[in-house]
Amino acid sequence: MNPWPYPTHIAHRGGGSLAPENTLAAMRVGFSHGYRMVEFDAKLCGDGSIILMHDATLERTTDGTGRVAARPWGEIARLDAGAWHSSAFVGEPVPRLASVARYLIANGMLCNIEIKPCPGRERETAAAIALEAQELWAGAAVPPLLSSFSERALEIAGRVAPELPRGLLLDEPAEGWLLRAARLGCKSIHLNQRHATPERITTGHQAGFRLLAYTVNDPARAAELLGAGMDGIFTDALDRIAVAR
Repeated sequence: MNPWPYPTHIAHRGGGSLAPENTLAAMRVGFSHGYRMVEFDAKLCGDGSIILMHDATLERTTDGTGRVAARPWGEIARLDAGAWHSSAFVGEPVPRLASVARYLIANGMLCNIEIKPCPGRERETAAAIALEAQELWAGAAVPPLLSSFSERALEIAGRVAPELPRGLLLDEPAEGWLLRAARLGCKSIHLNQRHATPERITTGHQAGFRLLAYTVNDPARAAELLGAGMDGIFTDALDRIAVAR
């Protein structure tokens, strides 16, 4: 396998359970706990701006309502994306990808950008995120790792920015899972930790892939997976799973 520049411990959605997901506040919390790599979700809002958000709708993580794809950036920028988590984060805004990139680069942090298209927007979302990530991290020693459950999105990202590494997200590996990742030109496969076994780790490595597991919140399970050769774990438990230094 090719050298893998990414750390083993990755903060899920920026700051795990300790901060409102997919915000700059979450990135700061991840950094303060010693994590030097974060994962976050990116998608297009109504006017084509790239924002950090997991859901296709606004209700769960902001004080807004409706579909993300129907709201322009000017409206989303005014929403509160922190109050749902706790009073300490009231007023935290939804960030754009460019703002997060500036923070991460300035602080020497790496990232995994999960391409999370709104329904029916796989092609335009993947192309926009891959191109902007390529521009934002131009000249960086380590590029962002792109990932997605959407094979269509990974295919498009590979076409427009082939130099950016990509990872296929899988819940439960079905027959042909390694062939699917190979067809897409992926460097890594990200498995639901419930289906991550030593046998699958070994098989994936033998096929030339790096294996990562999500979302690992039990310290004993984290140690088990890393001991079995897992190349990385995504966790919400930043306060309980110590960073490998």
